[in-house]
Amino acid sequence: MVKNIYLKSSLLLLAAIASLMPVESARAMTAEQYFADGNRLFRDDLYWAALLRYRQASDEGLSTPLLHYNMGIAHYRAGQHIRARAAFTRALSHPALRIATHYNLGLNAYKLGELDEALRWFRLARDQSESEKLQRFARIAISRIRAEKAQPDEFDVRVAERKRKRDFTDLQLRARVGFGSDDNVFRSPDRAYIDFSSALTPVVVPEVKSGAYMPVSLSAKYLVNSLRFEGFYVAYKLSGRYYQDTDLDNANEYQHEVSFGSEYQRKEGDRKREVYSAFKVSQHDETYYDPDNGNIRNIAGVDIEDRMNYLRYGPELTLRQSFRRLAIGAKIKGQLWNYEEQTVVPEYDHEYFLLNLYGQYKFTQSSLLRITLEGYSRRFGDRPAYDLDGQQRNGNPNIRYDYYSLELTARQRVLSSLWFGFNVKRTERIDQYVGYNDYTRDSFGAEIHWNPTDRFDLEASGDYRLYDFPNALAFNEAIVGRKTQESARARILATFQMTRHLSLFGEARYRETVSNDTRIQYEQNQLVIGVRWEQ
Repeated sequence: MVKNIYLKSSLLLLAAIASLMPVESARAMTAEQYFADGNRLFRDDLYWAALLRYRQASDEGLSTPLLHYNMGIAHYRAGQHIRARAAFTRALSHPALRIATHYNLGLNAYKLGELDEALRWFRLARDQSESEKLQRFARIAISRIRAEKAQPDEFDVRVAERKRKRDFTDLQLRARVGFGSDDNVFRSPDRAYIDFSSALTPVVVPEVKSGAYMPVSLSAKYLVNSLRFEGFYVAYKLSGRYYQDTDLDNANEYQHEVSFGSEYQRKEGDRKREVYSAFKVSQHDETYYDPDNGNIRNIAGVDIEDRMNYLRYGPELTLRQSFRRLAIGAKIKGQLWNYEEQTVVPEYDHEYFLLNLYGQYKFTQSSLLRITLEGYSRRFGDRPAYDLDGQQRNGNPNIRYDYYSLELTARQRVLSSLWFGFNVKRTERIDQYVGYNDYTRDSFGAEIHWNPTDRFDLEASGDYRLYDFPNALAFNEAIVGRKTQESARARILATFQMTRHLSLFGEARYRETVSNDTRIQYEQNQLVIGVRWEQ
């Protein structure tokens, strides 16, 4: 301790001597010479002596951003952080020094213990594009401050230990309810058309109906953390859409889903492994209506309003292994779809199998590329396949459609609060009978996500799909020619976090399908505002 005091005293004495010698020469120096001598003393780590020279340069009339910047550095090194902040602030006006000054103001605020102020300055240094080196240093500083802010004190550790023991089980609840408008409730064609599928080929005049509706969703999940890395859960979900006008009741639909399974997560350094397995049972209810007018469909005097109701169940497994830059994953699913029994028309009962594989690579911290391969199959049990003339004859094998797709997704982060992405996808459907319903679908999509504050979040997405049917006929009639179809979808969602659990959201959706099979052509706009609660 005595040696340290002696050493410090010696350095101060040397600095004082250096600043005073020679006195007569110093008085004759210009402001620029004082400044240059201050820089020399600074390079020799004699910060107090350098500050004296900088003040002398200032007294001689020198007042430049570089002088203030150097004074800020010297004050910082000398431990005078209040004076350092004042000097750095005066240097901000120079464009060439602004980025470095932002970074040093962050360091200075950190030394003062003002972590939020330090984060503000470091973020300014991180979000610039003039100096990659300072960007990198700023990111490191931000991550360290965040880690430091997350470090609990001894009392917090004890509380967390007690909470961890209480959290052997965990209940998660989410609810969302809104009020919206729909300008085409039944997705009706927007103009009159000739129904070539009818023997009389009548002219159909669709009735486009609009109305208000309430979208609702509820989910509950109870997790039992019985093992160190693995937990077991049971969950319930409800989602639905209910229209306010009684003449729009046929557009109401809802779905219940119950699932149980396990979640496994383990992280070691840059490696993280995740495994999710579940068995799910869903009940879906909707009315099978005629989109031309919203009325219940009728075949030979028999209402078939329940034709689209189904019970769906089966297992699924999701795997993901990620490293520092690379991530790979897979998803496997098998389901049985059991629709309401029908007597006058074929049923939609089928088996569904899916295999999804993907690989993702991060070129930098702000950009990635993902490649996804997917194949799935729908194998119907009571629907005869189509012949090449568009007729669905009894005695034909049941329909089996196999789908194969390749998707490329690229994402780029522009700022810490803003990223965007693009994706292209090609899907091929193979009709395993004679290929009547084969198609190739090309999809082009884009998305953007912006969260300028911790409370506000905005996301937008959209895609365009183009279908190529080599064999299928519009209206299933040769007189109309080959079927054509294209579609577009867009969605904007804004969320504002009002409290820890409660959020306000607004959502807009747009959908359009264009086809020479005019029965499926429609345009729809939906607007919703509502609240979301989660715990």
